[in-house]
Amino acid sequence: MSNKEDIIFRRRVKAAMSIKKVLDKEDLGTRLRQATEDLHAIKKEFEMTEDNLKYLQSAGQFVGEVLRPLDKERFIVEIDDVECYLGGCGSEINKKTLTSGTRRVVVGCGSRVDKETLTSKTRVVLDRATLKITLTLPPEVDPVLYKMVQEDPGNISYSALGGLTDQLQDLKDCVELPLLNPKLFLKLGIKPPKGVLLYGPPGTGKTLLARAIASNVDASFLMVVSTAIVDKYIGEGARLIREMFSYARDHQPCIIFMDEIDAIGGRCSSKGSDSDRETERTMMELLNQLDGFHKLDKVKVIMATNRPDVLDPALLSPGRLDKKIEILLPNKHSRTEILKIHATAMAKHGEINYEAVAKLSEGFNGADLRNVCTEAGLFALRAGRDYAIQDDFMKVKPRDLMHGILYYFGDDMLQLKLQAVRKLMEAKKLELWEK
Repeated sequence: MSNKEDIIFRRRVKAAMSIKKVLDKEDLGTRLRQATEDLHAIKKEFEMTEDNLKYLQSAGQFVGEVLRPLDKERFIVEIDDVECYLGGCGSEINKKTLTSGTRRVVVGCGSRVDKETLTSKTRVVLDRATLKITLTLPPEVDPVLYKMVQEDPGNISYSALGGLTDQLQDLKDCVELPLLNPKLFLKLGIKPPKGVLLYGPPGTGKTLLARAIASNVDASFLMVVSTAIVDKYIGEGARLIREMFSYARDHQPCIIFMDEIDAIGGRCSSKGSDSDRETERTMMELLNQLDGFHKLDKVKVIMATNRPDVLDPALLSPGRLDKKIEILLPNKHSRTEILKIHATAMAKHGEINYEAVAKLSEGFNGADLRNVCTEAGLFALRAGRDYAIQDDFMKVKPRDLMHGILYYFGDDMLQLKLQAVRKLMEAKKLELWEK
């Protein structure tokens, strides 16, 4: 029995050693594959570094734009400011052929460049000596436009819009539905609206509505602040408008949101300074893009303003801004919904009577109601608590939210001023639509 046990033990030891060798071999194979992949990555990075060093050490090259191809091997390219590129370098033939200013030349193409990508308006790099196309470049984008493109609308769900159910449905019908289901409009035989105007008092959720639409629709988004378009140089504002709509057409579907449109969309007048005339030129270009020969297709424009009475009637005409959506101050039910949304993330203890708080916040907009929750949190911190209770919300008064106005006008004067502003807005609105 002892011999049999020894034999079994030895066999088990050999089996364990064999298993260990197999595992070690597999581990070595895994390490070898990982080392091989790392080596390939290092070699690729080394080659890219070598190429970059060669580009840095070589003479400067020309940047041009392809106008059109002549055949499979030759292309017509437009080069700008050739004389400043040439300087004292370059071949004698190039110096005789290319002088100062913009020139159109027939050039060849390098073997590493994909000729299928060399379409019209493609930016390319030309070799300094042979004038052959060596690289393709991305489209040139204005820095202001690039900033508009990089604007993130955020992750805003429709449930975060309290008291704007009707306005949200109107905006979805005009913007979201044509982008997602354009065939419905074709079957019905109507054209979807090109643009939508959101107007109403400040702080009522106009920008939030546009951001919610952009974040829930799979489309490009351009966030445009109208004051950034106005430029002191003649023609710069109109050029930026053209580039903005050109980018939107190239990246359809696209939503363009222009906030504070009254900065460039005011009424035109025969009298005015040079800056006023430049603003009018910018607005004329905007009208041309909205109602010109180029079809917008899947490009939707949303504009927002607090002053609809100062907008030019040409901008409000059908075919440009087909839909006007008014966003008023929230009523009691809407204020209750907004308070619940802003108080969701707060640490609370006990039940909060939001209806009582909403009843005391007559005339507040959405931004004011958000500040109500902030002030309630500050009252909780002063009391040494890390949670808010009902009394914290009830302590908030208009004086805490609008102390600057109250300092000048007082409580009674503030109420009269708010009533006068609301009546003025209603009168201006009625006058606008009657015209």
